[in-house]
Amino acid sequence: MIVLDGNSLTLEDVIKVARNNEEVKLSDQGREQIIASRRIVDKIMDEEKPVYGISTGFGDFSTIFISKDERAKLQRNLILSHATGVGEHLSEDIVRSAMMLRANSLAKGYSGIRLSTVEMLISMLNKRICPAIPAKGSVGASGDLAPLSHMVLVMLGEGEAYLNGQLITGAEALKACGLEPIVLSGKEGLALINGTQIMTAVGTIVWHDTVNLMKAADIAAALSVEALKGTRSAFDTRISQVRAHIGQMATTQNMLSLTAHSAIIASHINCKKVQDAYSLRCVPQVHGASKDALRRAEETLTIEINAATDNPLIMPETGEAISGGNFHGQPIALVMDYLKLAIAELGNISERRTNRLLDVHLSELPAFLTAFPGVDSGLMITQYVAAALVSENKVLVHPASADSIPTSANQEDHVSMGTIAARQAREILDNVCNVLAIEMLAAVQGIDFLAPLTPGDGTARAHQTIRNIIPHLDEDRIPAPDIKNLHDLIAGGKLVEDVEATVGLLKIY
Repeated sequence: MIVLDGNSLTLEDVIKVARNNEEVKLSDQGREQIIASRRIVDKIMDEEKPVYGISTGFGDFSTIFISKDERAKLQRNLILSHATGVGEHLSEDIVRSAMMLRANSLAKGYSGIRLSTVEMLISMLNKRICPAIPAKGSVGASGDLAPLSHMVLVMLGEGEAYLNGQLITGAEALKACGLEPIVLSGKEGLALINGTQIMTAVGTIVWHDTVNLMKAADIAAALSVEALKGTRSAFDTRISQVRAHIGQMATTQNMLSLTAHSAIIASHINCKKVQDAYSLRCVPQVHGASKDALRRAEETLTIEINAATDNPLIMPETGEAISGGNFHGQPIALVMDYLKLAIAELGNISERRTNRLLDVHLSELPAFLTAFPGVDSGLMITQYVAAALVSENKVLVHPASADSIPTSANQEDHVSMGTIAARQAREILDNVCNVLAIEMLAAVQGIDFLAPLTPGDGTARAHQTIRNIIPHLDEDRIPAPDIKNLHDLIAGGKLVEDVEATVGLLKIY
């Protein structure tokens, strides 16, 4: 059970709810904080003075005063009118993350929402009602207005939701779980959608999956070092110590652990080759820099999942409702763009290692890793796929945060595009997972040709895990299923888990 108080949520907690369906409840402190801020809103509601989003319209309509008898309709209309998302629905893990993050933000006690409304959101989460939220339509400022509105629609008995894998109406989902639709009161519509929870939810999922991907990237590089008869000398710990970047030092340790006791590397320790190509020699520097970017993203996400991000903010200590801009997604937008580049670079250097493995002039291995060149093409075209994916990533990696289009009649004249950055990061991540799968497919094939020499502790275990599901390429066959199976082995965490069972936990920081 994850307990929400608005202040102490961890990224690991979010993953437990998103992926493992762990249940959620409010802490006593969270309940008290919600009640205290609601008292202020109730007081404002009784007064005839304009306060943004409570007794006024929204955006460019903020100058229009709303009478008491129309304020409930104001909140409902806000949700209905803002549910404008398009595209495929967000995956269930992202939606569950967003629901939890919104509840945690509300529990912080600066949003002025009713306790019963927050409890409704948590009940939907615990009963595994998953609102159908279109992925596209947020500009990443004023909050993730469109996607979060689709979340709230279900609370009202509107919209659509997934329940037990089936897409049904929001009303049907609530009824099936014994819940009644709510009627929004003053400020509640705004409190529910005026935040960064969609971009932060996507970012948190990307962060979690990138931890695994970065470990897998080190495994892929180590396999390639083995297959290409590279040296471990570039991974001398003194090299990284005199530069002292945390990610570089972590990667150096990983490469040494993975290749320890390698008979392959020992067999050519006195060869004439002076140094390896950059894609092998600079693995600590390149992979390490990506790990440092991941650490920066983790810091920002950890702050954001415990942040109050709506507007206006209610200050229970003074009774004020203060208009500001915490809904602006710039902090998340910038680190997601940074992480996009960091992930893409893992793919860029991986594809270069794959190319070396397949090029007979560089690898000292059979051309395209086939024993029957000419008749068979071997793994030739897998490198084409890797090249296509890294090229696609070069388009996706363009910073979304560099763009801004004014909205709401120029009242909202600078926006972050942070949700786009987060979604692109997830797409790049999946592309790179396929690129790594292709590198590993080539590397284990190369290692096969070096038998009876054996690879190191970690690389041998990786080789065995891969060969358990993908046999050696004796003659041409359809490679697509092999790539898919290896992608799933990486993405599901099984490859990293097996290797870590042999060499211990691989380092990220």
